[in-house]
Amino acid sequence: MSFITEKLGENGTLIAAIVLFAITYIGMIVFSKYRAQIAVGSAVLFILLGILPFGDVPGTINWNVLMMLAGTMGTVALFIESKMPAKMADWIIDKSPSLKWAIILLSLFAGVVSAFVDNVATLLMIAPVAMDICKKLKVSPVPVIISIAIASNLEGAATLVGDTTSILLGGHMNMSFNDFFFYTPPGETKAGLGLFFLVQIAFIVATCLLLWIFRKETQKVHLEEKAEVKDYLPTILLLGTVLCLIFASFLPDTITLGSRSFVKPETINGIICVAFYVIGLLWYLLFKKKTEIIKSSLKEIDVFTLVLLASLFLVVGGLSASGAVVKIGETFAHFSGGNVFVVYTILVWFSVIISAFVDNIPYVATMLPVVSVIAQSIGVPPTVLYFGLISGATLGGNITPIGASTNIAATGILRKAGHNVSLGQYMKLSVPYTLAAVAVGYILTWFCWRYTVA
Repeated sequence: MSFITEKLGENGTLIAAIVLFAITYIGMIVFSKYRAQIAVGSAVLFILLGILPFGDVPGTINWNVLMMLAGTMGTVALFIESKMPAKMADWIIDKSPSLKWAIILLSLFAGVVSAFVDNVATLLMIAPVAMDICKKLKVSPVPVIISIAIASNLEGAATLVGDTTSILLGGHMNMSFNDFFFYTPPGETKAGLGLFFLVQIAFIVATCLLLWIFRKETQKVHLEEKAEVKDYLPTILLLGTVLCLIFASFLPDTITLGSRSFVKPETINGIICVAFYVIGLLWYLLFKKKTEIIKSSLKEIDVFTLVLLASLFLVVGGLSASGAVVKIGETFAHFSGGNVFVVYTILVWFSVIISAFVDNIPYVATMLPVVSVIAQSIGVPPTVLYFGLISGATLGGNITPIGASTNIAATGILRKAGHNVSLGQYMKLSVPYTLAAVAVGYILTWFCWRYTVA
């Protein structure tokens, strides 16, 4: 405890932590371009004020999450550079009988890719193909690009590496790659459907809605210029990353070989993601002699997001150390009257509303420990509440053009092409799509996981 916290006392420290956190959050909303800088400044203040003890700093940062993000970003950059995604998109277009089916298949393709690749990266892969089709057919690319963006966002919650919020959830709950398919909560013997299958059902329903919306777009499509794959190694690296993450899920915490025992590292997933990216860098450096690809892939590692996340871990850690997280969770539980279904419902739809206007990364990073306290306060396992939080936060970001980074990137692409997207244009597609997906996810998640809180 520092001199300042001693003077403030327990209640004073609690109030100071909440005020500092509130200022931080408001600052990140108002000055979104400087979110990382604001988060760093707030983290430093939490440490200097003694709210977060300096010795707790290394353990507060989730290094596994940061390593997974950095490694995946790098490998995905190599994957995009290889032109394999563009080649796959071309093949899909060739199989599409009309613009309607081209839109549907591109959104489906975006969803599948987004389950394993960053959402923004997925959009950047597929958007040029969609823009080219719309230009040749002389139709507006606005609904097409929006469809690809919202499909990418939805599927990001399907796997451990699909989105930053999924990585955050996996790190907080110590979930493996396989846990996103079938999850067995601690203390339970029965496995339930993981987020992957819940998201797929919601995705199918939302896609059927898209099919109805675009039912009149019957123009024929054809691409004359097709992409050529430059190198197949990045595809192998991406597949290798996924397969090794699956394999690591089956490894026991302690492995015994003869007389020696080895403990599985807590950062095993992060190590895998970084290792495959390093293999790719060495390949291009030593065998291909293409340093420009190495430089471009390193530039694609979003340092801004990594710094933001590391700082948020410290900010939320300081909030937790002050006792504020416990207070917030207990207040939430008291407000709901201890009814699990009420808590679940509020979490899902509150997350949808908040994520429509606020980046879901800081929101999820803040709410994960709060949900843990809520579950403890009402005396139930937290699984259904965690899944509700992620569903609402991930899907809710689709509603507005500023709700997720992918949406901002999509409207930016359209603006550069001379199409200024109004809020009405965007929400004409995003609102029904999101509400359909959220409603399905909300019902299915409760139906599949209510047994844990019965």
